[in-house]
Amino acid sequence: MIQQLQTTILGREYTLELSGTLTGYWLVFLRLLVGWWFLHEGLNKYVAPGRFRAGWFLEKTGTVVSPVLNAFAGGATEAAIELVVPAGEVLIGLGLILGVLTRTAAFFGAFMLFFFYFGSEHWRRGLVNGELMGLILFVTIIVFGAGRIWGVDSYLETTDLVGNRPWLRYLLG
Repeated sequence: MIQQLQTTILGREYTLELSGTLTGYWLVFLRLLVGWWFLHEGLNKYVAPGRFRAGWFLEKTGTVVSPVLNAFAGGATEAAIELVVPAGEVLIGLGLILGVLTRTAAFFGAFMLFFFYFGSEHWRRGLVNGELMGLILFVTIIVFGAGRIWGVDSYLETTDLVGNRPWLRYLLG
């Protein structure tokens, strides 16, 4: 049985033919694994002793994204980040596990890991680290539209709502 993944990127249709179901199973596994990773990280911030604090990260200097991060340090913006990061990780994890708004969830996961990667001190160990690998996993989920395989997005894309508004497919899959 030959499967195809079809997607539209920047207005151009792409079709990837998959031989058998192995690739589909791999994308589901990848989506579930990354979803569990983020769900676990988010829930851990709620149940771990002590409150999650973002100040240690927002107040760093000398990284590529320090000027952006420093703008959020202190006051109400730091308090908002301390609420948004764990909630975002939980929502991203659930979105990936259920395959709901998969590309949107993966986009925000990649967005978070972009700042974790470029704001990290792990550069001293080399350019390739866990944050970069996570960023690559999220981009892979976005490109392949992994929510279309055993995800709620596969059902949502068959509805009239999405059929009449093809731009919604960019958020799904």
